[in-house]
Amino acid sequence: MGQKIGYARVSTIGQTLDIQVKNLKTFGCVKIYREKASGADAHRSELKKLIASLNEGDIVVVTRIDRLARSTFDLFSIVKDITNKKAQFHSIAEPWTDTSTSTGRLMLAVLGGLADVERDLIRTRTS
Repeated sequence: MGQKIGYARVSTIGQTLDIQVKNLKTFGCVKIYREKASGADAHRSELKKLIASLNEGDIVVVTRIDRLARSTFDLFSIVKDITNKKAQFHSIAEPWTDTSTSTGRLMLAVLGGLADVERDLIRTRTS
């Protein structure tokens, strides 16, 4: 079995990562990637490093989904990158997202469908 690897993010310099880091350590994360960047920023260097470092069986842990992504489309895309590495995803506050369970995979498949609808709506509005 792999390791639990945490990801903590805040949006602004004035915010602190302390509570997230504490919760991730309590959950058993052996390494925690820390980032101060907007969730809307697609070029989050620490998130990219985390995904690049994943090994089969590792579990990416966040305290809440909104720490990982700001939209269902982004969430689905990031989780897809994680699962493509044969790793798993888990949110402490939203345990239904756990990709190691069939229910978690189902919920993310539903979110993936919603992401497709969201992308189409955006395309329609901006055309």
